[in-house]
Amino acid sequence: MKKYILALTVLFTSYSVFAQDTTQLDGPWKSSGMASLNFSQVSLSKWAQGGESSYAVNALSAFSINYAKENTSWDNSIDIGYGIQKVGDKDAGKTDDHLDLLSKYGRKTSGNWYVSGMLNFKTQFTRGYKETDAGKVVISDFMSPGYIILAIGMEYKPSDSFYFSASPLGGKITLVMNDSLSTVGSFGVEAGKNTRSEFGGTVKMGVNREIFKNVTLTSTLDLFSNYFNSPLNIDVSWKMMINMKVNEFLSANISTHLLYDDDVDYIDSEGISQGPQVQFKEILGIGLSVKF
Repeated sequence: MKKYILALTVLFTSYSVFAQDTTQLDGPWKSSGMASLNFSQVSLSKWAQGGESSYAVNALSAFSINYAKENTSWDNSIDIGYGIQKVGDKDAGKTDDHLDLLSKYGRKTSGNWYVSGMLNFKTQFTRGYKETDAGKVVISDFMSPGYIILAIGMEYKPSDSFYFSASPLGGKITLVMNDSLSTVGSFGVEAGKNTRSEFGGTVKMGVNREIFKNVTLTSTLDLFSNYFNSPLNIDVSWKMMINMKVNEFLSANISTHLLYDDDVDYIDSEGISQGPQVQFKEILGIGLSVKF
């Protein structure tokens, strides 16, 4: 009897941990952070209606530490995400992988306007693969790509929950340190080279506020235009996360990322480049929550 019960068992579990708080440190320093961990599993054994066993794990974390005193502001943040999923007998694959470091320094000129300088670094942790008819192909790796963005301009910052910056003087360095990707000229880097430098302008906007009771919206929009190579083909990176605090122990969060890079080609299932495409990613987590 036990054998038949096991044959008809489907186990599904979903668990999420979310934490967010803002702490006033000594003097003009203030910090805040969040962390989310989601796990889901489906287990099937001789299930007559079909399907495949699977599991998925996804983790998100963001932390910031900011300085504000008189006419000076210095904002620093780190955004990390990693997720994997395994379905049936297939190898586990990534669903998320990113590391984003941002530092902004500003001096107030008048009102809510600042002369600002920005340094932004982005990459991922592990290799990414594409399933093609010929097998798995490496399409990304740590520091492949990696992005370093430098910008000088003006920032409008009326509160801690919103900022808008426009930087007519900016640079973008693309790094491809994986030799196999460098050889074929991935991510717009010249074949055989490891770096590509661009000069252009950037626009950056950020929102972090409670839009309804117990519902917090965090969103950033990054735009970059290369002055000397197709300046109207603007690179776009738009991230958004909504966290919904249902009660003391239950929360739900959804995050999205829309990305367009004119130098990044989409590779189809046959391993053929289809040129730059709009990329989109969405992650949903529901479960228990804690606050500290």
